Amino acid sequence: MKSLNAQGHQLSNVLYQLQILENRPAGEAPTQRFEKSLEKNGLYPLKPANLEILQVNLGKMCNQTCAHCHVDAGPDRKEIMSLKTMEHCIDALKKTPSIHTVDLTGGAPEMNPNFRWFVEEISKLHRKIIVRSNLTILVSNLEFSEIPEFFVKHKLIVIASLPCYTAENTDKQRGDGVFQKSIDALRRLNQLGYGRDGSGLELNLVYNPVGPSLPPDQEKLEKDYKRILQDEFGVVFNHLYTITNMPISRFLDYLLQSGKYEMYMEKLIQAFNPSAAAGVMCRNTISVGWDGKLFDCDFNQMLELSFTNGSPRHIKEFDSDILNSRDIIIGQHCYGCTAGAGSSCQGTII
Repeated sequence: MKSLNAQGHQLSNVLYQLQILENRPAGEAPTQRFEKSLEKNGLYPLKPANLEILQVNLGKMCNQTCAHCHVDAGPDRKEIMSLKTMEHCIDALKKTPSIHTVDLTGGAPEMNPNFRWFVEEISKLHRKIIVRSNLTILVSNLEFSEIPEFFVKHKLIVIASLPCYTAENTDKQRGDGVFQKSIDALRRLNQLGYGRDGSGLELNLVYNPVGPSLPPDQEKLEKDYKRILQDEFGVVFNHLYTITNMPISRFLDYLLQSGKYEMYMEKLIQAFNPSAAAGVMCRNTISVGWDGKLFDCDFNQMLELSFTNGSPRHIKEFDSDILNSRDIIIGQHCYGCTAGAGSSCQGTII
């Protein structure tokens, strides 16, 4: 059974989805729609460029319950990708050479019982592998204590959430004590070579704003992160990615409950950047849900906005030729990816 919180977030997403499909704004949101912004810049309908990344959600189970989580992940979630679905993913990779990167996400992807098997099978295909770790899973449970060495063995690119370089702001968003555990995990990864020049082991951090604001300049913030984390904690890393909070799931609940939804949407709309829109991640990425369903992006996956017009809807039906000719499904939430310098799962777009 899903928790009451998870059911509530799911209801918010379903209502939002219905409002998108009816082509009207959610709640008191501005009437301007995302497709109009694209039309003005010759980008509508939004079409794929070339499929390069397969982003795979291994499940919604997580050892944390973060306030900004668009997946509604947590310890009570039981949705986990099966071995059979992973095998379908491997089959899709084998017949799609243009996919050079597999991006593993969750929940905490490490908690999937077949996580190691999946990584090993992808490694045999010589694809780049990203794992999105919440860090605390690496130091909170003996069951996962050897995962960092496994990362090293397969040279996984680690992308880890650290919403601030202070304990106060990080714990406010992710839970009490999370900052210190994250620092402990980062030190462990550093000891193994991650984040260090010449090691070939890439460690990147992710910043999300704590409230309804756009991220600051990524390059400047990265310099601040590097200076403070090294000076105060002896931690080093390669890059910082700033990601805009999307108005869905838990963050949508927060916006609606605080009466800030309209203000936040207006901020995103006013910051619309055509250059960012041209480079949104849904143009080179396919998102695979824990149950194998296919989506344009991780955010559409959480809103259950699946493909239409005859495109494959499950990984076992994967066909890159058909997928590359589809129209990408869009909605009000897409303004989150096109505001300012843009936002993707690997930071700013421009």
